[in-house]
Amino acid sequence: MRGLHFLLERGPRLSRTETLETFLAGVERRAFKMAEYALGNRDDALDAVQEAMCALVERYATRAPDEWPPLFYRILDTRITDEHRRRTTRRRWFSAFSQAPQDDAHADGEGADEFPATRDWEPEVRMLSADLLARLDVAIRNLPLRQRQVLLLRAWEGLDVRATAAALGCSEGAVKTHHFRALERLRAVAGEDM
Repeated sequence: MRGLHFLLERGPRLSRTETLETFLAGVERRAFKMAEYALGNRDDALDAVQEAMCALVERYATRAPDEWPPLFYRILDTRITDEHRRRTTRRRWFSAFSQAPQDDAHADGEGADEFPATRDWEPEVRMLSADLLARLDVAIRNLPLRQRQVLLLRAWEGLDVRATAAALGCSEGAVKTHHFRALERLRAVAGEDM
């Protein structure tokens, strides 16, 4: 949320449209990665993020900029849930006619370039960092959906407990529980490296 505070401090020098565009540009990559984790499909993730951005602009552009993060992630969460429902319906429908279509989940490492690049460190350190990132990536993908959403909103977006609860439509206690459990799983995977 550092970027959002920066925008708010700049105040009247930016128009609301410029501020909204800057906010969306700032959350785009992380929102895409969150949707890709949740949906396992790059195209569906792109669609979900684009739909969430359009809905935020259409419905909530006049709201105060500090309200945009929870609103945006609530919309994105709804789009992800809708896509899961569509997939369930499709699987039921197609299973009646023998086999359901397979999702084209990217197991080929596509999207790995989204992680920050390491600096010119020793080769052993780069290898360790790449290995740790790969393990954490798998661990995040394997988290239950709600734990993954809470973790990414809290860690990547810097939303506080209240904003995360508003974004996901759950209680603050649930956010705390899901965040704790997600961190415990990641610590178990990372071991001494974290």
